[in-house]
Amino acid sequence: MKYRDEITKAMTMLGKDERTIFIGQSIAYTGHLMFGTLEGVPMAKRIELPVFEDVQMGMSIGLSLEGYIPISVYPRIDFLIIAMNQLINHLDKIGEMSCGRFMPRVIIRTMVGSTKVFDPGAQHKQDHTEALRAIVTNINICKLEKASSIMPAYEAALKAKNSTILIELGNLYED
Repeated sequence: MKYRDEITKAMTMLGKDERTIFIGQSIAYTGHLMFGTLEGVPMAKRIELPVFEDVQMGMSIGLSLEGYIPISVYPRIDFLIIAMNQLINHLDKIGEMSCGRFMPRVIIRTMVGSTKVFDPGAQHKQDHTEALRAIVTNINICKLEKASSIMPAYEAALKAKNSTILIELGNLYED
C-alpha cells in the first residue's frame, strides 16, 4: 500500500460522488505533486483557479451552501493561511451564526511540503496542523501520517456533517 496510490484512490472515490466538485490550483493543469492524484476525477468536475486562496475558500463555502461538496485543494498548507479569514470567521462559524440553518461541508485538501529531492524553502514546508486545531472549533482536522489512514479519512470527510481539513505529507508521496 503506497501513500500516493491511496491518495489517488481516495480522489477517484470522491470524484464518483455526484455532489463533489474539485476547486483550486493544479486541478486541471499540472504544476504540483497533487495533480497526478486526480487522474480518476473527470475534468468536468474540476475548476482551476489562479493563486487567490481567500477567494477560493469563499467560493468553496458558496458552492457548499448550494449543495455541492467542494474538494478545495491548497497544494501547500503554508498558503492556506491566506484563506484564514474565510476559514475561521465563515466556514467554521456559519452553523453558529445561522443557528444551525446553514451547515457548509467543504473538504479541504492540503499538504505539508516535501523536502525530498530539494529543499523548497521555509515558506513551503511548514506544518500548521496544531495551530489549525487550536483555532477552529467546528471543522474536523485529520493529518494523514500513513497510507492506511487515507481512504478511511476521506470516506469519513465525505460522510461528515461538517467540514474537514485533510493534511497530506509530501515526504510520504514517494515511499
